[in-house]
Amino acid sequence: MGRLNDMFTRRQAEGRGALMPFIVAGYPRLDALPEILQGLQTAGADAVEIGIPFSDPIADGPVIAAAMHDALSQGVTVASVLDVVTQCRNLIDLPLIAMISISIVDRLGGPAFIDRLADAGFDGVILPDADLDAIGEHRDRALARDLAFTSLIAPDTTPSRAARIAADAHEFIYLLARAGLTGQQTDAPDLAARVQALKPVTSLPLAAGFGISTPAHVQAALADAQGAIVGSALVRSLTAAADHGLPLGEAARAFVQPLADAIKPHPEG
Repeated sequence: MGRLNDMFTRRQAEGRGALMPFIVAGYPRLDALPEILQGLQTAGADAVEIGIPFSDPIADGPVIAAAMHDALSQGVTVASVLDVVTQCRNLIDLPLIAMISISIVDRLGGPAFIDRLADAGFDGVILPDADLDAIGEHRDRALARDLAFTSLIAPDTTPSRAARIAADAHEFIYLLARAGLTGQQTDAPDLAARVQALKPVTSLPLAAGFGISTPAHVQAALADAQGAIVGSALVRSLTAAADHGLPLGEAARAFVQPLADAIKPHPEG
């Protein structure tokens, strides 16, 4: 197994969950990706999801959708993202997970594109809009390259569909904490009933995202799930840093460190 499986195993042994920030590749600038990843690593993130810019993002709220549009307008391409990840992979110990539309994957080679992700140094792939009847070859290629593989289980996902997603998943499952679009929320997620309902169909770690933005939200999500994904709030903080000409790696570290500190075990006394 790879970095992601090892990370979840370590966190389980430590009795705590994992913090998994989400960023948009190429935003605010593509050349800032290495320093942002290093900032997240220094802050105590456990893994990073990297969203590949897409002109019609699935379920993303205005913050992430705007970031993807901005990245595309700067000329960011899938190939350029893979090049930067390849170049900085040896500087980053964290597991890296690509979130990418199935339409991009199929346009760039279908299951064979999974090899490009693995060769660049990614440790997993999330296909948020995949047709479950058409992803068998993608899943098999991911497993052959020892990549985590999953799609999304939403609050309104039927039990039968959730069971199918769980059966296809490898290493973890992405659990939407809320219905609707991504974005910052004021209330903490309550996942207890949904996590309990999934226990009969999977023993894989569950990583919860959508509307998780504060230390309290992260703690609430990890009371039941094994991972907490923070996206829109982090992207918004990077926007503010870019607008003020501040170092983006430091902005990433400053935002994520309080979230990581909220879940790290603290020695008694």
